[in-house]
Amino acid sequence: MMLTGAEILKRVKEGTIIISEFDEKRLNPNSYNLTLNNLITTYGYKEILDTKKRNETHDEIISEDGMLLLPGKLYLGSTNEYTESKDLIPCIDGRSSLGRLGINVHATAGFGDIGFKGKWTLEITVVQPVVIYPNIEIAQIYYYIPYGNTSIQYNGKYQNQKGTISSRMYKDFDKESKEVRVYNMDVMRRSLE
Repeated sequence: MMLTGAEILKRVKEGTIIISEFDEKRLNPNSYNLTLNNLITTYGYKEILDTKKRNETHDEIISEDGMLLLPGKLYLGSTNEYTESKDLIPCIDGRSSLGRLGINVHATAGFGDIGFKGKWTLEITVVQPVVIYPNIEIAQIYYYIPYGNTSIQYNGKYQNQKGTISSRMYKDFDKESKEVRVYNMDVMRRSLE
């Protein structure tokens, strides 16, 4: 089941959903609008990215006059808002007004894990050249009630992110990361017993 806007508001007031700088004017019938931070990150000038390596990135500030986004390029943005919930599945998606301009806000990461805390990194692509501006309402967060035990909480490599974070997939190749995932699987198995 998905939470209604009224239920999101109720849980924000109770403190079971945290959305920093919450503004009731951005509440929708079943979601809440999140805004775009003014920092955009892009990958270096190489044509090939490598999943096993930390890829070079460059930061750029979106000015008040806007920033031109071009097709064929990935732009990593961030929400201004920090969000947190412990017993819900948080999801984000683009606003339909931006979709109608050909702006996508995520390539694959449209939902967070139970227990995710932080600002959301947006994987922005565009269909045709388009100008964006800082602090626009770029995405919507909405929440699903999970079925089953929620004792397994997210504690991965993007927990508590404070801004735009590029891919940390290279950490998946690290021996320690694999040990942590094995440990998490053991915790999951024990919770099912």
